[in-house]
Amino acid sequence: MDAAPGAPIIQLDNVHKVYLTGRVPVRALAGVTLSIPRGAFVAVMGPSGCGKSTLLNLIGTVDAPSEGTLTVKGVKVASLTDDELSDFRRDTIGFVYQFFNLLPSLTAAENVELPLSFAGVNGAKRRERVAELLKMVHLEERADHTPSLLSGGEQQRVAIARCLANDPDIILLDEPTGDLDRTSGRQLMELLRDLNRNAGKTLVMVTHDPFIAGFASSVLEMVDGRIAGEHQPEAGA
Repeated sequence: MDAAPGAPIIQLDNVHKVYLTGRVPVRALAGVTLSIPRGAFVAVMGPSGCGKSTLLNLIGTVDAPSEGTLTVKGVKVASLTDDELSDFRRDTIGFVYQFFNLLPSLTAAENVELPLSFAGVNGAKRRERVAELLKMVHLEERADHTPSLLSGGEQQRVAIARCLANDPDIILLDEPTGDLDRTSGRQLMELLRDLNRNAGKTLVMVTHDPFIAGFASSVLEMVDGRIAGEHQPEAGA
């Protein structure tokens, strides 16, 4: 199933998230209502502990709301079984994190190939797709290198290639440049902006850095588990 034409690709309606990790419940999200259209590039900013990463985890279906409704690509996520949810996440959503999360014993090509193996893609098609993705992120000559032989920026580009393996509609990014220098961060963001503009991917990115948020098309400000406002990124950021 896919969202109806013109419908948001991501919709949260009065979503709350409460964690019961001690004697006092912690309310990470407090009634978030949010619509993200297909093809948007949204940056989420706010102080530590305001709920940014929780919001990302809910959209990515790795966590579930305590209350409210989450709809992704026209699917009410709560209606899916665990197996259906796993398949839906694999085919619909790509994740990129601050610390790359590459398997250190595998080469760049093998790291990119993993999601294709899990999806049951045959060997010849896997190799073709891996070569295509590494070329897209300008790392075709580094395919046989393990992560320890790659720079931070190169490792993050491998992570992006891996997240694109199954051609997801949505890419979720949690501080993707947090472990990179400014030059590598800029290069990475230019790649992500191209994916948004030219490949039509919907991007939702958590960041503390206004410079990095400047690559997005809109910025959501979060405070105390709520959306406090939305604005355009700073000109020239």
